[in-house]
Amino acid sequence: QVHLVESGGGSVQAGDSLSLSCAASLDTFIMYTMGWFRQTPGKEREFVAAISRSGGGTLYADSVKGRFTMSRDNAKNTVALQMNSLKPEDTAVYYCAADRLGYLSRLSREYDYWGQGTQVTVSA
Repeated sequence: QVHLVESGGGSVQAGDSLSLSCAASLDTFIMYTMGWFRQTPGKEREFVAAISRSGGGTLYADSVKGRFTMSRDNAKNTVALQMNSLKPEDTAVYYCAADRLGYLSRLSREYDYWGQGTQVTVSA
């Protein structure tokens, strides 16, 4: 059974750092492109970052570029999102996603599996 479980969310102050992780139970983890998305009430799910199957390629949203870093550990079936210099506008529910047959994509519709989400709240 496919499961993606996020953890690491919480409430922090602007300028602080936070690290999110996603534990994946997939048939062959290394074959999946992985992504992070976020969503606030009343808005569409927003792309944050994606990483290739090998981990050698990454994409970042302009809003987080230079502040967030995505990584993966194929031996442990995990992905991480290191978030630095957090801003109030980063407040959202963050979701881990997996794309079995796709490529690096910023589009949520390209991803096949999703975690339950973890809340990140950044206060000024």
